[in-house]
Amino acid sequence: MGLTKEGQAALEKIQQWAKEHNIDIAGAKVRRTSSRFCLGVEHGDYNGTELFGVGTDRFIWMAYKPNGTDKVRLFSGNFPDDGVIEYTIGDVPEPKSAAVADTWGRFPYGIDYILRREGFALTQGIDAVLYGNIPGGGMSRSASLCINLILSLFDANGIEVEEQVQIVDLAQAVENDYIGSPCGQLDQTMVLFAKEGMGTYYNPEDRSIEYVPIGAGATDFRIMVLDTGTDRPGLEKSTYAVRRRECEELVTILQEANIEIDCLADIKDNATYDRIIADFEPEHPDHCARLDYIFRAQQRFYQMMDAWKAGDIETVGAIFREDGIGLRDDYQISGPELETMCDIVRSVPGVLGERMLGGGDKGASGALVKAGSVEAVQQAVENAYPRSRPNFADRYAVHTCKVVDGVKVFENLL
Repeated sequence: MGLTKEGQAALEKIQQWAKEHNIDIAGAKVRRTSSRFCLGVEHGDYNGTELFGVGTDRFIWMAYKPNGTDKVRLFSGNFPDDGVIEYTIGDVPEPKSAAVADTWGRFPYGIDYILRREGFALTQGIDAVLYGNIPGGGMSRSASLCINLILSLFDANGIEVEEQVQIVDLAQAVENDYIGSPCGQLDQTMVLFAKEGMGTYYNPEDRSIEYVPIGAGATDFRIMVLDTGTDRPGLEKSTYAVRRRECEELVTILQEANIEIDCLADIKDNATYDRIIADFEPEHPDHCARLDYIFRAQQRFYQMMDAWKAGDIETVGAIFREDGIGLRDDYQISGPELETMCDIVRSVPGVLGERMLGGGDKGASGALVKAGSVEAVQQAVENAYPRSRPNFADRYAVHTCKVVDGVKVFENLL
């Protein structure tokens, strides 16, 4: 199967940039990696919860081929001012250095660094041009990029891994250890394993993946992503890092009080939760507010999974909305523009649920919407958002998404 119309347009741009920057992609493969839409538990990955989400059709496309040298040459149409990123395999800047802080090149540099650290011997460089239409903030653009680059470099070097979850570990390490972004594994997992038309369930206990179709008779619905037009800084510079630190601090506090847990997700029963709140909330109110969200989101997670399997998308949407209120009020990870989007679409008949997406502060919100209400949502945002947030009147966007495979490779297109 060939590229979609949107993919073909992306490929035409890639070919033009390749010509302009003298990058040879004749006969190259094209790897396409998706975005993701988390249905639960947002911010649960670094707290140890089970996860559920889907791949969505906003992508990064990369045309690449081995170049017969030990050099990697990359150009991104999304960051043209950075020019061609070029480096010799094994010779990249040090982790978290000033040399990489303000360039997208920190991702390929980090991949080279992490792969060598983990014992993968890259010898074959690639020439590549890439382009993406994933909104910045909320749909896992950085995870999609890392997955794409790792898989492409492995392919060019004939490297295979026994367990696909190792790709998730490598992609996370690039962001954690090289870039300094404290992300968990939700994004990488959902992008790498996403399957068309299916929900992806991840159990951290045994690192297993299960594909879950929505139950028969479900109301026809759409996933809508509401890009606020705001620029979100890296997670290391955002409230995300603060929330993760608070959760880890609370685990340490509880462990020192002889409560046997490894993560907040281990607090599952009401009796333990009630005792912790009674004993620790007076001295640690903010920390306990974070626990409150994780504890209740876990309970909602199982209800949501049951509703998904039963085809009860209305309940899935109601839980999605309830999670959003918890993220706003208890986890305190949302932002004013994100909540403006939620307030606007919440009033539209046929919107089943809405909340902020991703790391928080800025970026995009999301909604589950009955198919017949998509145009009404688009019109409501178009009418209200520019008036409410005039600084972003020419930057916001509304995306209606399909559930797609996370990774696809195309050959014989160039």
